[in-house]
This record gives sequence, C-alpha cells and structure tokens, in this order.
Amino acid sequence: MPRDRLSEFELLVILAALRLGPEEAYTVSIADTIEEKADRRVRRANVHTALQRLEAKGLVATHLGEPRPERGGKPRRLVDVTPDGLAAIKSTTGAIEALSAGLDEAIGGAA
Repeated sequence: MPRDRLSEFELLVILAALRLGPEEAYTVSIADTIEEKADRRVRRANVHTALQRLEAKGLVATHLGEPRPERGGKPRRLVDVTPDGLAAIKSTTGAIEALSAGLDEAIGGAA
C-alpha cells in the first residue's frame, strides 16, 4: 500500500477527526463519531493506536487542550489533520471512487 493511502479504519479515524475539528477531536469523541456516523462499534484503544500511527506518518498532529474539570483537571489530547492527512484522504477516497465507478448495478445501486 502506498504511504499516502489509508487503511479502512485509519480513514474512518481521520475523517471523524476532520469532521470534529481541531478543538473537539480526541480519542473518545472520534470513537463516538465513528459509532454514530458509520454504525460501527469501536474500541477507544484502537482509535488511540490508529492516531499514534497517523501521527507517526505525519497525517495528524496532536496538542494538549485546556484542562477539563470533568477529567480531574487533565487536558484532552486534541487531534488536527495535517495537509499530508488531507492529501491521504483524497488519495484513498479517490481510489475507492475509481474502483467502484460503474458498479452500481453489481453492488445494488447507490447507498
């Protein structure tokens, strides 16, 4: 797999982070968004691991947010999608669109 392509789960994680934005995207909110939007059960530990991989690849960056009283004063580690992350989203979704183009009849039409 080329470096700029994402696995299915990495794609879900990075899309959820992008949807939430850099001030609301963190492990728990990303997991909740995937569960809500993709109707898929997600373990927070798996999201955390995926975020570590994405950060190591330079596709997301993290920073500490403000301390939160409901977390005992601990800040959340917030996630921001980098320009390379946006390019990886475009590359991956472009490949999916290219491969699925013209297959509406075979896969039961548009969802």
